[in-house]
Amino acid sequence: MKYDPVFHVVLYQPEIPQNTGNIGRTCVALGAKLWLVKPLGFSMEERALRRAGLDYWQHLEWEVAENWEDLQQRLPDRLPWFLSKKATRLYTQAPLSRGEILVFGCETEGLPDWMLEAHADRCLRIPIRDQVRSLNLANAVAVTMFEAIRQIS
Repeated sequence: MKYDPVFHVVLYQPEIPQNTGNIGRTCVALGAKLWLVKPLGFSMEERALRRAGLDYWQHLEWEVAENWEDLQQRLPDRLPWFLSKKATRLYTQAPLSRGEILVFGCETEGLPDWMLEAHADRCLRIPIRDQVRSLNLANAVAVTMFEAIRQIS
């Protein structure tokens, strides 16, 4: 039976295993598939990853892509949405539907400028106060995914 995820969550070069584990747990909760784009800042066997994902990791649908081009070849049917603090369009203003691809950058750098510039019309941001540099990656993914679920429900 082919898995039909409600969304595809892409982590571009994630660095912190606990964030990826927590994101994996959220993906299981909502029926999303997790994609990890190399290089990864951790081993998939790392205890912190498994601990953060608890016993839900066995239920997670996930794949690792060698690079951005590999991911694009494996998910060719839809245009992704790119989440960045540099975007001007609010994440609540995007018309999200089932099967969307939501792309998030690494914890320390976010998404690369070349990616954001190439897809400027598909960039979204979560509003936060200037006093905060960014949200934790796992929190940003959860906020975005629950908005997407709200829109399709």
